[in-house]
Amino acid sequence: MRLLRSPVADDPALRGAAVALGNFDGVHLGHRALIERARAVARAAGRPLGVVTFEPHPRQVFAPDAPPFRLMNAEARANRMARLGVDILYEIPFDTALASLSPAAFAGEVLARGLGVHHVAVGPDFRFGHGRAGTAEGLAALGRAEGFGVTVIDLVDAGGRAISSTLIRVALSEGRPEEAARMLGHWHRIEGEVLHGDKRGRALGFPTANLSLAGLHPPRFGVYAVRVDVLGGRHRGRHDAVASLGVRPMFAGEEARLESFLFDFAGDLYGSHLSVALVAFLRPEARFDSVAALVAAMHEDCARARAALAAHGAAADAR
Repeated sequence: MRLLRSPVADDPALRGAAVALGNFDGVHLGHRALIERARAVARAAGRPLGVVTFEPHPRQVFAPDAPPFRLMNAEARANRMARLGVDILYEIPFDTALASLSPAAFAGEVLARGLGVHHVAVGPDFRFGHGRAGTAEGLAALGRAEGFGVTVIDLVDAGGRAISSTLIRVALSEGRPEEAARMLGHWHRIEGEVLHGDKRGRALGFPTANLSLAGLHPPRFGVYAVRVDVLGGRHRGRHDAVASLGVRPMFAGEEARLESFLFDFAGDLYGSHLSVALVAFLRPEARFDSVAALVAAMHEDCARARAALAAHGAAADAR
């Protein structure tokens, strides 16, 4: 997959794509429907499949002091798009200048002349341009004037409700990763570079690979059964694991992070990039009376995580 971080595609190979357009936070089943519609047009027309999105998320520009809300960072989103077979990811830098463009200017300057799109698929609730004045129906009219096609697809339902990033955040906040996965079409993943921590886990016999949660919506704090993909290097591969997500109340932690203990693994993962899938919530965070009680609980967590991962079996591997 090729990645373009610009509103202008100078390379002819990056122009003429059939694209899905949106923020794609989480890349849930509704987003997948958009991508599949764009894929169908791309195949029929012999064009590349593209996704046009924005970085940072517009909400981060308009409400910079709001609590973290993103389901995935840009790295995780790009990795998911690559897994879905997207040929080109257009990651347009979002700033106040882009936000000030009128709907007509965005359609003409960015989509038509900047990226040279062949076709655009959007959802019915898509809004764009200054003051969010542009609508999906309006984009269809602008596309006809600018020479690209537009398809507006219906929202995707789950249990009688339209799938949304908001509903997924609620499920994760309540410790229901399985429900989030049903709406996402894949396990919720936290991705990033392994950072140095305080090494307490190693001293207790449970060395962990630590990821930051900065900028991300925090799932319910607690212990999870997880599957960890090491995305490169000599340890590349998938591992069953147990993870603590939160602030480590036993040690008066303040910054939330994800700490994963990989089963039957030995090696240095510092600097590696991991993708950690939350498969099952095991228990809330807790403060124990002693380190010995904590270690006993960690052994129990490992056993419960192994059992939960075995129960999910191939379904977890497929996501």
